[in-house]
Amino acid sequence: MKVVFVTQDVDPASPVLGATVAKLRALAARVDEVVVVANSAVTDALPPNCRVELFASGTQAGRGARYEAALARELRHPRETVVLAHMCPIYAVLAAPLARPLRVPILLWFTHWKESRLLHLAERVSSAVVTVEPRSFPFETRKLAPIGHGIDLIEFSCRDRPAHDAPLRLAALGRTSPAKGLETVIRAVASVPDTRLTIAGPSLTSEERAHRSVLEELVDRLGAGPRIVIEGPIPRGDVPAFLGSIDALVNNMKAGATDKIVYEAAGTCLPVLASNPALDGFLPDELRFDREDHVSLARRLEELAVADRRAIGQELRRRAERDHGVEGWAERLLEVARAELR
Repeated sequence: MKVVFVTQDVDPASPVLGATVAKLRALAARVDEVVVVANSAVTDALPPNCRVELFASGTQAGRGARYEAALARELRHPRETVVLAHMCPIYAVLAAPLARPLRVPILLWFTHWKESRLLHLAERVSSAVVTVEPRSFPFETRKLAPIGHGIDLIEFSCRDRPAHDAPLRLAALGRTSPAKGLETVIRAVASVPDTRLTIAGPSLTSEERAHRSVLEELVDRLGAGPRIVIEGPIPRGDVPAFLGSIDALVNNMKAGATDKIVYEAAGTCLPVLASNPALDGFLPDELRFDREDHVSLARRLEELAVADRRAIGQELRRRAERDHGVEGWAERLLEVARAELR
């Protein structure tokens, strides 16, 4: 089988898309060839049976034309070939005129809360939609196949955290988007003595840069500056060690998408507090809080400070291994692909 994997960037150091590399490696170990069609790629991060085709261009029209030309070349011999559009619905839409007449399945991998007309169109032209779990895709479709998040549980291995007294060391990782609910997290931490919080992540859009300023002003207004710091992104390769240096991750993502950092943190045996309803099958009730309620989160922080955090982390590791490891993700993805090839 050949998998044509279409994605934006392939770079193991990327704080946003670095996890894609582990997925490509897991797929490559199970198929004859993986062709990565991307805007940019670090080719030496990929195994020998991965080949890269780039569609970078200075214009949107140029990128579209180069993408379709690259895809047309890969579909000259379409037998046992599938196209996987990774996160960007436009990749599936542009692939359809080339792939559908040849009966080449198009799989759309998408996990986000945002619904759009383009996403609806991508769903219609795709053979199947793969996502983390049923609620990590923003609307109902009979094409949906939940396959887990695909976390590299070797990179994110269990970390032994020595017991220590207060303060409780917390972190919230990810882009400074309003969808992350970071204002609630800041208010909760500010209200609980003996807690410290590091917010670390990029601000890639004007909205995210403006929201970073809002968060910084809120920290100042609450007088929490000594205990709450807002930093830039942690390099991808440093994330596992950073997770090993804290006591818990706090995640307040808007309902819908389930942040991969939740499962990565669980892989390191780190307790995770989260509000997303889509995590109710992964996190026990005592690790969940109400999204808009900083009092609810503050109560969970107080409980966690005196809980057996090692036992909690070990249970989350078991759950991550069962449902969200990258090897199982690749197996389930290929099961969907083979079903569509029949």
